[in-house]
Amino acid sequence: QAQLVESGGGLVQAGGSLRLSCVYSESIFSLNDMGWYRQAPGKQRDLVAAITSGGSIYYADSVKGRFTISRDNAKNTVTLQMNSLKPEDTAVYYCNAGILRGSKLFEFGSWGQGTQVTVSS
Repeated sequence: QAQLVESGGGLVQAGGSLRLSCVYSESIFSLNDMGWYRQAPGKQRDLVAAITSGGSIYYADSVKGRFTISRDNAKNTVTLQMNSLKPEDTAVYYCNAGILRGSKLFEFGSWGQGTQVTVSS
C-alpha cells in the first residue's frame, strides 16, 4: 500500500520560514493531484494548497502569497514552502493524493502521521 511520509516541521518564530516535504510511495505519483492540509487542535483538517498532475495550483485564502507548493515527479515529492509564518499557522500538516475539484481534494491516499508546525509569537 502506498505511503505518505511528511517531514520538515518544527518550531519557528513569527515571520520565519519552513519547508515541508512529502514523499508518496506510489508508482504513478505523476498522475496524482497532491495536496497539503493542516489541522489545529480542536479544529477540522483543512486543505491549504494543492497541485494537480498538470501543474495547476490552488491555495486557501489564508496562505496565498505566503506559501508555495511544488512537486518533483522524479522524486515522488511534493513540497510546501512556508514564508512569513504566523502563530495561526500552527498545526499538524499532512499531505495526501487525490483529485482536485475547485477548492476540494477528493483524497484517496492513507493519511500519514503528519508533521508538526509551531509558530511562536
